[in-house]
Amino acid sequence: MAVQDKIDKNEDIRIHVRERYGRIAAETKPDQTASCCGPIEMTSDCCGPESRVNLDQIITLYEAPDVTDLPSEVTGLSLGCGDPVTLASLQPGQTVIDLGSGGGIDCFLAAKRVGEDGWVIGVDMTAEMIEKARANKIKVGAENVEFRLGEIEHLPVADGTADVAISNCVINLSPDKPQVFREAYRVLRPGGRLAVSDIVTDGPLPDKVKNSLSAWAGCIAGAMDVNDYIAAIKAAGFVDVEISPVYMDKSTIDDALEQLDLGDFVEKGQDSLYKSVFSAKVSAYKPK
Repeated sequence: MAVQDKIDKNEDIRIHVRERYGRIAAETKPDQTASCCGPIEMTSDCCGPESRVNLDQIITLYEAPDVTDLPSEVTGLSLGCGDPVTLASLQPGQTVIDLGSGGGIDCFLAAKRVGEDGWVIGVDMTAEMIEKARANKIKVGAENVEFRLGEIEHLPVADGTADVAISNCVINLSPDKPQVFREAYRVLRPGGRLAVSDIVTDGPLPDKVKNSLSAWAGCIAGAMDVNDYIAAIKAAGFVDVEISPVYMDKSTIDDALEQLDLGDFVEKGQDSLYKSVFSAKVSAYKPK
């Protein structure tokens, strides 16, 4: 693929993802909820069909019990596939950057962990999400959180700002994941930690999935092979990379494929995805 063609395709993906998540932010109401493996009404989430899920289903993604303390305006925009805040083992006084912060759920959970002496910066490329997150900040009363509009491939954050970089089912949406990891490395201080929940694959995806923009916005096509994912993290400079898989059930994969309207592939090809697409807990460190 020519360089310009690749640039154009990457921009098409960003536009499609931005528009989709902008619609999610605009159409989600306080009594609706969404997660990466459970969707919202009217639009859809990262990996699920167009139906409604409840708070109990979101809670299953989090080990943190205080997720239940957050208002529905926050939990209703939960679009993750895991709990990077717990994975990060945050400490009081730390500075945290959330790559793809959405409505702010992980930022607000992180803010409680780092306390009043800590700071949390959420970055999202969708203006509608930033607007929702800033409104949620006021509702929650999170004084140690701020939200910045920007792409995770080009973080609006200075070098060596953070102790921890987290992300929840967002890096898979980027068409340039190695650049995301380079940016995460840049903004971390020496000894800083990367803690991510994300969708990855074990083996290549069918071309019909990879070429679908809807599938990109729905996490599937954008998912990178786990070995390539690890290699990209290491290439950025990180060490001590660890990945733990969390497998999705068969019905989740079926629902996602049906949502993405992939025609015959849904009927004939999804068997190859049941064990090859999964959520991963990812941890790595920037050398001291």
